[in-house]
Amino acid sequence: MSFNEANTVRDGIRDYLTKTGWTYISRTDLPREESDVFVESQLVEALTRINPEIAKNPDNADQVLYKLRAILLSVQSEGLVRANEKFAAWLNGEYSMPFGKNGEHVPIKLIDFDHPENNSYTVTTEYPFTIGSTNKRMDVVLLVNGIPLVIGECKTPVRPSESWFDAAYDISENYEKTVPALFVPNAFSFATEGKVFYFGSVRMLIDSWAPWREEIDPKAPALTAILSTIRAFLTPAVILDIVKNFTVFATNKKNQKIKIICRHQQYDATNLIVERVRKGFPKKGLIWHFQGSGKSLLMVFAAQTGSIRS
Repeated sequence: MSFNEANTVRDGIRDYLTKTGWTYISRTDLPREESDVFVESQLVEALTRINPEIAKNPDNADQVLYKLRAILLSVQSEGLVRANEKFAAWLNGEYSMPFGKNGEHVPIKLIDFDHPENNSYTVTTEYPFTIGSTNKRMDVVLLVNGIPLVIGECKTPVRPSESWFDAAYDISENYEKTVPALFVPNAFSFATEGKVFYFGSVRMLIDSWAPWREEIDPKAPALTAILSTIRAFLTPAVILDIVKNFTVFATNKKNQKIKIICRHQQYDATNLIVERVRKGFPKKGLIWHFQGSGKSLLMVFAAQTGSIRS
């Protein structure tokens, strides 16, 4: 048997994810056309399940889908980051529809953050997406309520000429540019060759992709380190937390819209800060930082997370 990214890395990640809260469904069993970004049947079921006003009138789900498809189409004129920002607002329940009594506007949930058990969590591989004559297949895709939130690209560890960088390059310089609609709902993407694991947000420079570090035995095999990262990072709880509390859209010095997501030290420190504030003790604490570690963003994430969880 020849070794490739599928049987050395991809399938191992897929199988391990099923132990961290995801249900594996093969691409052939997902009820979708290759031109569909979403698994629309899963999304409609979720909309009906977690929105009482849609449950009363299931046809209202079609109106929500119409709005979401419009954002997918806007990527061609507005760019990926701006379209991603609009979709992020929908993910966070910031939009409303006139589904209430007498046409009253009510907020619409695509994801139930308060009761995560109400969501569906699917992992699949070789997720195909077609636009016109362009067809791409994503190695690993994590879908929440039929929405592809995380996309992973894998390379083989037995080919010295390939690394995680090549996987990240495929995402950033190939897929995001040729099939950008698929990345409109994207929370983040990851790249690995089974030795190291890096993640980044849409249109982020590859040099800014980062690892999600975990304390492991330095003598442990590389794949063990990757699985440790997956166990800590690619869980439904952490991904939803990043979508809700650890994502910021800003403008850089070139007046370009950018998307920023937390690094591991910001995520851990923020949650410790918020938990301590909620407990009310100890009253003082110290976080050791180094230059460029993201202190300002840590404060933003702490304020954002604390206001939501208070």
